[in-house]
Amino acid sequence: MSGAGDARPVLLIVEDDLALQRQLRWAYEGYEIVGAATRGEAIEALRAHEPAVVTLDLGLPPDPDGTSEGFATLAEILALKPDTKVIVASGHGARESALNAIAAGAWDFYAKPIDIDALGLIVARAFHVHALEAENRRLAARDGGTRDGFGGLLYASDEMAKVVRTVERVAPADVSVMLLGASGTGKELLARGLHDASPRRHGAFVAINCAAIPETLLESELFGHEKGAFTGAVKTTPGKIEQAAGGTLFLDEIGDVPLPLQVKLLRFLQERVIERIGGRKAIPVDTRIVCATHQNVEAMVADGRFREDLYYRLAEIVVRIPGLAERPGDAGLLARAFVRRHAAAMKLGVTGLAPDALAAIDAWGWPGNVRELENRIKRAVIMADGKLVTAADLDLGGDPADALALNLRAAREVADRKAIRQALARADGNISGASRLLGVSRPTLYDLLKSYDLHG
Repeated sequence: MSGAGDARPVLLIVEDDLALQRQLRWAYEGYEIVGAATRGEAIEALRAHEPAVVTLDLGLPPDPDGTSEGFATLAEILALKPDTKVIVASGHGARESALNAIAAGAWDFYAKPIDIDALGLIVARAFHVHALEAENRRLAARDGGTRDGFGGLLYASDEMAKVVRTVERVAPADVSVMLLGASGTGKELLARGLHDASPRRHGAFVAINCAAIPETLLESELFGHEKGAFTGAVKTTPGKIEQAAGGTLFLDEIGDVPLPLQVKLLRFLQERVIERIGGRKAIPVDTRIVCATHQNVEAMVADGRFREDLYYRLAEIVVRIPGLAERPGDAGLLARAFVRRHAAAMKLGVTGLAPDALAAIDAWGWPGNVRELENRIKRAVIMADGKLVTAADLDLGGDPADALALNLRAAREVADRKAIRQALARADGNISGASRLLGVSRPTLYDLLKSYDLHG
């Protein structure tokens, strides 16, 4: 948030080498430059100036020779202001740190020693993308807050938008991706979106749930078998890996793959060849692997239940998916969509959600995530006596958690937006009714709607 007389975009430079920090300041005449040398200074500057773009040296004190403090700074920046484009610095031979930073939400990275012109292009592109995304968010808010299209996902929260941006960013790179999230968070939809955004989109997208297939059959499902390989093998059958050649194989619940089969899967990832059961011929297969699990794979590696070498092959990029309770606004948005879908499918006259149902949905913790929400809505649509689903139909209750705000101005805006949207929902879009609920005049509400670019 720059001063009133300075309309230039704000660039925050987090660099403990003050000489280099000064050099970077001189290189960027088109931006308002703010400098910081420590994590504390960086967060203070973030709150005060709300920069669109941050360049971050991962080697910050008290760990200037490591990356722990840099990664902690990155996490705190993105927790407070998820739309920030953070560009991290990596030294020679530090590609792994750069990839880990991208997986943690960084937008891009640059190598040291710094090429000012190259970094300038990265920074300029980051500002351009940030401006485009801000405009998209403004239009989405004006049109009701919906963002969808990526793998069929429906969302409005910045938390889910951050996940989608990360997946979109890694989609073109031919690396293995591991999606970590609780059951029902949309891992398969994200995997499908990743496939559709990749150069492999014209190939097949093949999904298999490793937990749903008995161990004795899983090897055959993945690798296929030759005719006569076992009783009942009346013909040669390609496995899922072959079926996904030229495309993407999604291995859901990868943590349930037994150790002996992990060895065979590792060989495929290392050599890109497979052997069918009962076969002796090595078959080259070009298939990208995207996997997912709700389990703590790192703990499984430590316990010896999951091979460490396979984990590192599968987890070149790790994307963590938030639960529905961590996605403000998404539960209500999804609930409306599910009401429309299931009422139409079952030819019922339910048209929407009553105000008390919306309040109950906002307050519930959703331990089963989107899947639980859809099941609750489907049941409620069947049980509803009138045209609106009520809280009694849902049989829910709970207390909403307060989110951490970037600063006081942002906290006020979040509170205003939430109150206005809730009032409009409870008044079924009627401005007079919403203004009475909010305790303000109609002209005041109209001014607030215009200020926040919301539509009544």
